[in-house]
Amino acid sequence: MKSRKRICRLARHRKAARIDENQPKIVEELRKRGMSVEVDHDDILVGYRGKTYWFEIKDPEKALSKKTGKINDSAKKKSQKILEQTWKGHYRIVHCIEQILEDINHE
Repeated sequence: MKSRKRICRLARHRKAARIDENQPKIVEELRKRGMSVEVDHDDILVGYRGKTYWFEIKDPEKALSKKTGKINDSAKKKSQKILEQTWKGHYRIVHCIEQILEDINHE
């Protein structure tokens, strides 16, 4: 029961403290493709074909490993690491629109 309360606390609606530089462009592109995008959530919720996807957007200049091309673990908050492991719905930390389009199977 304790871990369930912890997950619920993490999943509460929360406005992001700041947005990464690449987020506005990503949101604009998603909307151009006919998707619903909610930006007052940490970071964005994307609605497409009756499903909702939760994405945390990281700035590749600050968070991406030059060796692996993946988001550095050190760039993730503790709560984000927990969500990646425990959230039963869709949740992914991304750095580009292509990753989002891949997740939602958009052509």
